[in-house]
Amino acid sequence: MATENAPNKVDENINRSTKYKKGTYTIIIKIGTSSICDEHNYFPKLANLSMLVESIIELKKLGHRPVLVSSGAVGTGLRRLNFKQKPTKSRAKVQAIAAVGQGRLMSKYDTLFSNFNQPIAQVLLSRSDLTERFQYINACNTFNELLNMGVIPIVNENDTICNEHSRYGDNDTLSGITAGITNADFLFLLTDVDALYTDNPRINPEAKPIHVVKDLEELHVSISTPGSAIGTGGMSTKLVAADIASNAGCTTVIMNGKYPNNIVDIIKEASERESTNKEINPKIGTHFLPNDVLLNDREWWIRFGLAPLGQIQIKPECIKHLIEQKLKHRESSEKLDSIYPIDVEDTQDYFFPNQCISLTTIIKNNDTGKDEIVEVGRALSNYTSSEIQLIKGHDSCDIIKILGETGPKIRKSIVSKENIALSLNKRLLQLFDLF
Repeated sequence: MATENAPNKVDENINRSTKYKKGTYTIIIKIGTSSICDEHNYFPKLANLSMLVESIIELKKLGHRPVLVSSGAVGTGLRRLNFKQKPTKSRAKVQAIAAVGQGRLMSKYDTLFSNFNQPIAQVLLSRSDLTERFQYINACNTFNELLNMGVIPIVNENDTICNEHSRYGDNDTLSGITAGITNADFLFLLTDVDALYTDNPRINPEAKPIHVVKDLEELHVSISTPGSAIGTGGMSTKLVAADIASNAGCTTVIMNGKYPNNIVDIIKEASERESTNKEINPKIGTHFLPNDVLLNDREWWIRFGLAPLGQIQIKPECIKHLIEQKLKHRESSEKLDSIYPIDVEDTQDYFFPNQCISLTTIIKNNDTGKDEIVEVGRALSNYTSSEIQLIKGHDSCDIIKILGETGPKIRKSIVSKENIALSLNKRLLQLFDLF
């Protein structure tokens, strides 16, 4: 979203009108539970938090707009309640512990930032908060206003009320979503290793650090590093976050959380690079560069902000046609075709109109010679899965006769063109002989 060479078309109701000084950035910083609380006794790591706060204040002084995505509610709650370990069988108990810990966590941050007279704001998000377009727009505009007021938003998942279907599950993914919502330039994922390695450096001394990743699809590494005992993430979730952010035009950096001041150094180098057009050559962390082709704001919301509740299987020739159109008209969905009943082969699971669904197709893999089901994108359906089962394979003019209804509910298409978010990855293009 943020790069000049790949502009992103945003919803007209989202306030992106603020013009920021060149060389200043919106920066998301994600810190995990293991960097906030001791894994064994859950006491707060005040030295870590103090260094992080000082680095964020330094970024503010340089004119940047930092946002902190912070885990730690459960760990802080465990310490307050004198629990010896995180419950594993009761989700409700973990949520109750998070409710106890979230307020105390924010109190710690408020105390630390108040030393610099810096106001903060608590923002609790879950996947269900973004299911409606107007909610997503409200979230974008609220973040924008907070940053314009000079406030530092502190984001966490709303662990107290989320269920398995409405939560992101880890704050790495949430930080990627936050990067998209805020139109961020940088996402920093603070972890306990210096960078992404070719293998797990804890067990393979020959593992080498990777400093620049231009294409996630070309990345072939071991990502077996697990999350901590009180956290939920690992290296695999950080790659998911990098993918989400890269599609929003945001550079993602995985780096060691012990040295948060390195964030300031990296940002200073980025500002200098912007004025001199030097090629990126980092020595700290792993930098995932933004994708060359970005999704527009609505496509990004459909692709990453929503959870698919079912599948619509589309004829391969229809999918190939849509991909060819998208490749020809990369920055506009207006020139795409919609998906009509005659294009549909089947559905899976049960879903309602305006809910997110996965678009799939069956295509022959030239390497294996076998047919395989591949996801080609996500979309918002105009009909229920039951209705689609009745009208699939028919012409649009037969919809009224089959469903026996008239009025605004009847749409000619199963999926409207503005509600299609295709995934134009290399493997998909290869399967359709388009790469």
